[in-house]
Amino acid sequence: MNTGSLAAITNGDGKFFIDEITVGNPQTDEVLVAIKASGICHTDYDSLNWGKTLIPGHEGAGIVAKVGNGVKHVKEGDAVALNWAIPCYNCFQCKRGNEHLCEKNSFVLSGNNPFSEGHAHAAGTLYKNNPIPRSFNLGTLSAYTLVKSQAVIPIPSSIPFPAASIIGCGVMTGFGSVMNAAKVKASESVAVIGTGGVGLNVIQAARIAGANPIIAIDTQTARLEMARNMGATHCLLSDKQDTELKEVTKKVKELTNGRGTDYAFECTAIPDMGAAPLRLIRHAGMALQVSGIEQEITIDMQLFEWDKIYLNPLYGQCRPRIDFPKIINHYLEKNLLLDELVTATYSIQDLSKAFDDMLLGKNAKGVIIF
Repeated sequence: MNTGSLAAITNGDGKFFIDEITVGNPQTDEVLVAIKASGICHTDYDSLNWGKTLIPGHEGAGIVAKVGNGVKHVKEGDAVALNWAIPCYNCFQCKRGNEHLCEKNSFVLSGNNPFSEGHAHAAGTLYKNNPIPRSFNLGTLSAYTLVKSQAVIPIPSSIPFPAASIIGCGVMTGFGSVMNAAKVKASESVAVIGTGGVGLNVIQAARIAGANPIIAIDTQTARLEMARNMGATHCLLSDKQDTELKEVTKKVKELTNGRGTDYAFECTAIPDMGAAPLRLIRHAGMALQVSGIEQEITIDMQLFEWDKIYLNPLYGQCRPRIDFPKIINHYLEKNLLLDELVTATYSIQDLSKAFDDMLLGKNAKGVIIF
């Protein structure tokens, strides 16, 4: 029996509306999830302009409503979080531990193909009797979603759904960029450019790793205050017009014996800031561009002098079966703050306001509650 579900729908024209969809029963390797909370990020807003009809949303947590007969790791009634980088575990990249780069299921690597192998069967989600794809093969801005079993990670029922929902994007990206990509160690120095949802989780992970100093850089005083609460040891207010971070670079070097930091993470998604982390690191340091800049930028090659590494990791190099439990354990041990990141919640009917507040920079993280 099909399930009726209220969902956000976009035609790819920059707008969206709320309407009823129909979600089918899971096939062998699929799971039907009743979404209880869906995080909102800039990618969800961008998806309104992808020129495709789809259900937005790629950060979600909820309760398993039904499972296919081949699913063994979760059962009906289990609390789960969703992961958009869905591994197949068998392709070239998955076998090398690069599960976030799965060649069969990746929504990113497949060129946004709405019915890649990672997508639940095409007829599983219908709008007015026609199949409708779901953003990142999840479509979490819907009361119900049908997903591949590999997208579902069991979580303890004690974790509030709003906190659990944000793990599968900004938290994982920030945490994994520090732990998996940079492999920051105790007493190493870190600079973080941009203290929004991703940047705050870079700061948290750096704190957990024992980094010192942890230097937060932003143009907004309020965001820097939150960065300090998340673990930044120093907060530097930058000028929006200073895209080369000339003044900030001087201060960073003063804090690091004139060398620059061991690592610098760019978390603004502003193309003009793409080269900025290279300015802040020492010789043989590592710059990481984690915000998803995809525009063409120009970089002075002298910024690479000498032996500097520039890395653009995807999704914190996520291995969902390994990294989600790590994040959850840090949360349960009160090392990682998640509830504090959720600064506002909304109903699906208030999605416009959620987007507006996000674009105005009001929230560390806004979450839709079903």
